Amino acid sequence: MIRYALKCSQGHAFESWFQSAEAYDGLVGRRLVSCAVCGGDDISKALMAPGVATGGEGDAPPAGSLSAPAPAHPAEAMLRAMHEHLQKTSTYVGGNFAREARAMHLGDVPEKAIHGEAGPEEARALIEDGVPILPLPMMPKSKAN
Repeated sequence: MIRYALKCSQGHAFESWFQSAEAYDGLVGRRLVSCAVCGGDDISKALMAPGVATGGEGDAPPAGSLSAPAPAHPAEAMLRAMHEHLQKTSTYVGGNFAREARAMHLGDVPEKAIHGEAGPEEARALIEDGVPILPLPMMPKSKAN
């Protein structure tokens, strides 16, 4: 595993782990790596000083540890908290979001908190029909790092 300091075209800095340098190149080349702050996929490596162990306690995390890096920006911490809350309090319905939201709005199924993915036309149709929806400032699971 290798950890890179990354930045997006908007200047947001964040870190992510990759299986190898080749894995990073392939994922970034296919635009599958996105900014942890804004979701942008124009990503490049940032300058990063290597961590050098000196043999003292606390130099490196325990083997197998993949703890999340400290947020680079307060907005990143807020987005992480929002994402964790969403995962705990709602159901991910994926690409069925528009159908599920409409069914709840019409009273065909019981209301519950859901989140998922909808294309621009689906979202526009839901809004025009009075279905209460809100875009979320995070990437869907299928596009998250």
